[in-house]
Amino acid sequence: MFGSDNESSATLKTLADTLADSVNGYRDAAEHVDNSQYKELFVSLADQRDRALRDLNKLLYAEGADPDRDGTTLGHLHQRWLDFKASITGRDDKAVINEVERGEDYLKEKFEAALKLDSLEGEARFAIENAYNSVREGHDRVSALKRSLEERASH
Repeated sequence: MFGSDNESSATLKTLADTLADSVNGYRDAAEHVDNSQYKELFVSLADQRDRALRDLNKLLYAEGADPDRDGTTLGHLHQRWLDFKASITGRDDKAVINEVERGEDYLKEKFEAALKLDSLEGEARFAIENAYNSVREGHDRVSALKRSLEERASH
């Protein structure tokens, strides 16, 4: 299903773990912002990512893998950093949005690197491309939000 070697399977597992981090990160960010529009955006993006994650996990289950729904250690560290930063800045929405964008940059790079793999084919490539669409859209929305905040601050 994934191709001729385990590279595609390992890539799919890594991306699923990283998407789980993204879901957790968005839910965490929604708890740390005061602005209700930002909360709504982050919850919506978490739900969208969760759907993409479920699609990747279906393929992993079909291959006999047991996806880790808790995400990666790096993701947990990032969430703790968000918690720490929010406590120091007094729940500064801009600081949370900056951290979310940083996470989005990382996630987008992971997916772009995976899509360059020649060994990625069939259902795995299709599922990763679909998940990447969610990643790219979320990245672009968060980047636009950050730019908007920066423009308002400079006026």
